[in-house]
Amino acid sequence: MISIRTNIALQHVLRVALRARDATRLNAINNVVVAAGHQLVDGVAGADIVLIDNGAEMDDGEAGRAVAIGRLTGRPAALLPHNASAAQIDAAIRAVAAGLTVRPANADAEGFGPEPDRKSEALLTPRELEVLTAISEGLSNKAIAGRLDISLHTVKFHIESMFRKLGVRTRAEAVAKGWDRNRGAIEL
Repeated sequence: MISIRTNIALQHVLRVALRARDATRLNAINNVVVAAGHQLVDGVAGADIVLIDNGAEMDDGEAGRAVAIGRLTGRPAALLPHNASAAQIDAAIRAVAAGLTVRPANADAEGFGPEPDRKSEALLTPRELEVLTAISEGLSNKAIAGRLDISLHTVKFHIESMFRKLGVRTRAEAVAKGWDRNRGAIEL
């Protein structure tokens, strides 16, 4: 029997470059990235994702793979609040790697609202994003429940909600739609 494996899942370990002005924040974010299982790299050339803390500079070519924490000029692929949790930072890193865009719920007030043609699309919640990420890694509902420390019933609820929002009927369609929605928004 021949087995063919396709890799539509997100990379489990992503290479992340960090940029921050404050050494204390840099160290804290460094710990979050390492605890999430990602690999830190020096310089952005070898990085899958560039994680930029409040006030650090973003180069023009980094926008499509930048996760920004706090205020930043430009349009990074992900924008998180200054007080983002470790889970939110990890989810944003994985979302950007999947080709999604992440914006906080109050983005309009900060000038980072959804794209005009995306306003009518339903937004995924942070937990739905975590479930989608786990699905893309090939995890079963039971394994997702264990990873996220939630009940199996809750996993099923999030999957149904996510399927409805994405307009899909299967796990594969959900992952594919996530990849295709390069500029989709996730509500934080």
